[in-house]
Amino acid sequence: MKLLSIVIPCYNSQEYMKYCIESLLPGGEDVELLIVNDGSSDKTAEIADEYVRKYPTIVRAIHQVNGGHGEAVNAGIRNALGLYFKVVDSDDWVDVRAYLKILKCLKDFQAEAKSVDMIVSNFVYEKEGSKYRKIMKYEDVLPQGRIFTWDEIKNFRKGQYILMHSIIYRTQLLIDCRLELPKHTFYVDNLFVYVPLEHVRRMFYINVDFYRYFIGRADQSVNESVMIKRIDQQIRVNKLMIEQVNINNIENEKLRKYMLNHLEIVTAVSNILLIRSATEENLKKKKELWKYIKDKDIELYNNLRYGFLGNIVNLPGRIGRSISIGVYKISQRFVGFN
Repeated sequence: MKLLSIVIPCYNSQEYMKYCIESLLPGGEDVELLIVNDGSSDKTAEIADEYVRKYPTIVRAIHQVNGGHGEAVNAGIRNALGLYFKVVDSDDWVDVRAYLKILKCLKDFQAEAKSVDMIVSNFVYEKEGSKYRKIMKYEDVLPQGRIFTWDEIKNFRKGQYILMHSIIYRTQLLIDCRLELPKHTFYVDNLFVYVPLEHVRRMFYINVDFYRYFIGRADQSVNESVMIKRIDQQIRVNKLMIEQVNINNIENEKLRKYMLNHLEIVTAVSNILLIRSATEENLKKKKELWKYIKDKDIELYNNLRYGFLGNIVNLPGRIGRSISIGVYKISQRFVGFN
């Protein structure tokens, strides 16, 4: 059995997927690279098959009808043979030295007959044209060098949260919790991270800058103008996070607090994008989103609506909306997203 399955969702990725794959090949026989060609119309399929021919014991290609990023990850989960599971998007890459340290850690777990549900590492925002590179670290909130539980974590800061880029899950945990991401929907990485968390018991943090998250392509799904055009999908994911996990039922207080914080950030992003669009239709959708949350779970609504971010995104009138956007822009500079 392989130590680590890495799924690489690819849709018309011919221009950049090689760089991603080449950064992952140093894992050698300890890993399997699952290149998922999600109905591409360019040379993605040919490139994937070329890597299979060159590295038949490491690389597998999965060709499927287009189903979106979520269905590509689903295909990876269905086909994974590794003990642990990682998603690396085709326009991103990994740091080789950090990668090898992570693999050594996984080998040590196997040698010592130990198992964890989630491994966390740092990631770097590789923002095109930016001199400042934000690194998302967790050294101030997670214990290092040992297996730990939720009871041992410290409080995460606003803007500091676990993304898909940060985590490696135990494959069987994803299977057992029946994670299935929706088809033809962007921003499902939030669900990939969020939904399994309530099933996580044992964790390990490796303080290395492993994942390199590229931001800057004009057509990229996290480009702000693109996100505004796809705001209905952002809202859909926001609602699915609420529907698929009942935070009130989570017994561990620290985990519940973390998940509320994560949901608060996603909800704030939904609201800010709706405000940024500056259309009456989207301002109406903003009201509808809050009504949905209130009708679904009044306790959750009160936590989200009257928390710090909830108050910021609900300042009244045009002046209030301008202040909300100003706070958002400041956050962009410090956090580095979009």
